[in-house]
Amino acid sequence: MARLRLSLRGSIAARLAVGYGLLVALAVAALSAIFYVGTVGVFERSMDDKIQSIGRRLAATWRAEGDAGLERQIDLQLNDRVDSDTELVGFIAANGRLISGNLPSWTETPAPGTLAFDQIARPGGIVSARMLVVPLDGGKRLVVGRDLSELDAIHDVIERALLISSTISLLLAFAGALLFRRLIEARVGQIRRTAARIAAGELSNRIAVRGDDEFARLGADINRMLDRIESLMEGVRHVSNSIAHDLRTPLSRVRARLERALGATADPRAVVGDARLAIEDIDALIGLFDKLLQIAAAESGVRTRSFGLVDVAQIASDMAELYEPSAEEHGLLLRQMAAGPLYVRGDRDLLATALASLIDNAIKYAGRGSCIDIEVRRDGNATVVAVRDDGPGVPEADIGRLCERFYRVDQSRHLPGNGLGLSIVAAIAQLHGARLGLRNARPGLEVSFVFDNPTLNMAGL
Repeated sequence: MARLRLSLRGSIAARLAVGYGLLVALAVAALSAIFYVGTVGVFERSMDDKIQSIGRRLAATWRAEGDAGLERQIDLQLNDRVDSDTELVGFIAANGRLISGNLPSWTETPAPGTLAFDQIARPGGIVSARMLVVPLDGGKRLVVGRDLSELDAIHDVIERALLISSTISLLLAFAGALLFRRLIEARVGQIRRTAARIAAGELSNRIAVRGDDEFARLGADINRMLDRIESLMEGVRHVSNSIAHDLRTPLSRVRARLERALGATADPRAVVGDARLAIEDIDALIGLFDKLLQIAAAESGVRTRSFGLVDVAQIASDMAELYEPSAEEHGLLLRQMAAGPLYVRGDRDLLATALASLIDNAIKYAGRGSCIDIEVRRDGNATVVAVRDDGPGVPEADIGRLCERFYRVDQSRHLPGNGLGLSIVAAIAQLHGARLGLRNARPGLEVSFVFDNPTLNMAGL
């Protein structure tokens, strides 16, 4: 019993199985009760109706025809070959003598005018009977009843049938509860074993998904979560390796310049120059860490609390105005095409940062004489924000890796930068639930945000 209580306390599968078994037992009990009342109860009510009907008819005969008429009617009643073996009728004088009928020796117990059970002696022995006593004038009585031996036999058959069927049903319910528990424990056990292997470091393990039930959907959700965790872990490893690689060169330059500045014969002007260059290198490192912090903040989801309705067309207009002088300085044409106002839910500063990063990349890599288009448009129920240039574009093999941190295309490695711009843009897009699209526009490259939530115009606010 203690083990059972411990099992029930520690296993929801056991509790569900026990609950299932109890529900089945209650259902069987309810069905048995309904069946019993619906069969035996019908027989009993039918028998009572017949006894009362015969009693009323015989009493009416006595009132109409007297004792002789009642005796004649009793004789006809007992010899009509209908229920002759079980019918009991007696016309009893005031002194208790049986005047007419087949009523055996009998100790009267029912109150006059009521139906009651009693015991009577018949040739086969003492049997139970259902009796009705009808009082007549002069102390005489009319007794009408029914031998219940056949009904008792029906009772026994039905009770045995219900006992056997209930026992079989409860055994099947018990077996079903055990099977139910094992099935649940097997499905949960599979998830637990996979989780244990993952906790041991095997991040590539996934839950086998079969069917389309609740456990299958749970397994699919956990697999998606594991994919995301593995991706993030891979990103962390990649970032760690990239940081170690990218910091080594600037730190080595800073160290070499500081060593040169500490030299006893160092020229003061050279010391100042080295210090200025060292400060520039340190500022570049600080900028690198600032960008990594921006990515971490975007991926953490903390900024979602500041989300509200923002007009992306207005943000595009502001960024175009901000970068127009820089584009002219590099010999580029910056154009804005916005069908606004178009509203999405988001953080204005983060969206402005993402758009600024895309425009800055286009200015940096498109090349002199190119044209840069900033477009905001509707596409069905989606809002699309795109930055497109007609420069040299990106090799198709590199398109899928542009959002990796510190990744740079070979032909751009001579240009200033650290390969984090598109990583920040991707993190901001993910935070806003937007899809980031990259494609070669032939010529040039197009990067777009696609907000799948329905767009809002000014009239809808």
